[in-house]
Amino acid sequence: MVKPRLYEQVLERLRAHVAEAGLRAGDRLPAERDLAASLGVSRASVKQAIVVLEVQGLIETRHGGGTYLVRGTLDVEPVEQLVERRKQLPDVLDAREALETKLAELAAERRTADELEDIRQALDFMRDEVAEGGFGMEGDRRFHAAVTAAAHSSLLAEFMKSIAGQITESRTESLRQPGRPPRSLAQHTAIYEAIAAGEPKKAAAAMRKHVRTVAKVRLLTWEPEA
Repeated sequence: MVKPRLYEQVLERLRAHVAEAGLRAGDRLPAERDLAASLGVSRASVKQAIVVLEVQGLIETRHGGGTYLVRGTLDVEPVEQLVERRKQLPDVLDAREALETKLAELAAERRTADELEDIRQALDFMRDEVAEGGFGMEGDRRFHAAVTAAAHSSLLAEFMKSIAGQITESRTESLRQPGRPPRSLAQHTAIYEAIAAGEPKKAAAAMRKHVRTVAKVRLLTWEPEA
């Protein structure tokens, strides 16, 4: 059995600390030196654990302002799963850019009035999610599914279906980045407007810009500790 890395043990202690202290979303975590002292570990181990929590979007580190909880719990994904996703994510994002850029272009050419309404409703759903403080993940899923349907390309739709699980992971990774949900919503709006106007090139460009934003995630800059 592989022995857990020290900072993985620290992650569990931090999770327990948050629960026992009754900390909630928006609350500030103690300083690294104080956490190290209270948990009985080195500051370096605390720092490594904080980075993993930041990668997972569970905390937000503000320059000069401390570290804050994004959610009320620290339900940490196993580090090995993070490492595996880090390996796969670039390929998934490449596939998304190739497929979804073309789907947006085709949707601008082929969409029906009903399909355009489906895209708009998905946009509204995500807007409501974000307004209520959520990540907007279900609205995001509905939006991209509606664009795919409006493209009327059964083969491209099948390709999208074949990587649906990986797309969900990339969506989760992107939308939990600080400040990302409203930015994603604005980009969805630009895609919708281009499709509504029947402008294929503009729709493709807007989708390409969006997927490249999706690719800007903390996970890809993380270097796992041995």
